[in-house]
Amino acid sequence: MKTLIEQLRPALVIFAGLALLTGLAYPLLVTGIAQVALPGQANGSLVVGTGGGAVGSALIGQSFSDPRYFWGRPSATAGGPYVPYDGKTLTGSSGSNLGPLSADLRQAAAARIAALQAADPGNAAPIPADLVTASASGLDPDISLAAALYQASRVARARGIAEGTVRQLILAQAQGRWLGLFGEPRVNVLALNRALDAV
Repeated sequence: MKTLIEQLRPALVIFAGLALLTGLAYPLLVTGIAQVALPGQANGSLVVGTGGGAVGSALIGQSFSDPRYFWGRPSATAGGPYVPYDGKTLTGSSGSNLGPLSADLRQAAAARIAALQAADPGNAAPIPADLVTASASGLDPDISLAAALYQASRVARARGIAEGTVRQLILAQAQGRWLGLFGEPRVNVLALNRALDAV
């Protein structure tokens, strides 16, 4: 009859081997391949500023509230599109789970509409839905082309430049549907605001 150690030894050897394989070798291999094949994406798609430091990520929305900049999609996360996680205030990536009949959702949308109208009182165009509804993750870096064009007059007035110039900048930064079929035309807010600063 085998002792306990003799019975456990094969299980421990298999456990250690699989732990090294799946917990160390495989992640190192995949990380190495990603660093060689797609270094920008592997490192978070960071957007580098003129000083050489990271100013954000092309994949994570940032909070812009100055009228001189385009505003991103609202977030259900307190404080903006992305605030580092804090267990006390429950910030971080999150959605709201509010349904279409929710009074809280209607109230939040009404407050967002009021803020957009207060920032641009002369704009009578219909407000695109993505400017008043929060994203599911709170991290959306893009807005629809319609949402960017809606904000063009406010940004142009705040910066003292022609609205046509701002609209041309939006169209230059616009991304089409993926493979020409999927999704909607969109604009990355951080890229658009950086291009705006460069004008």
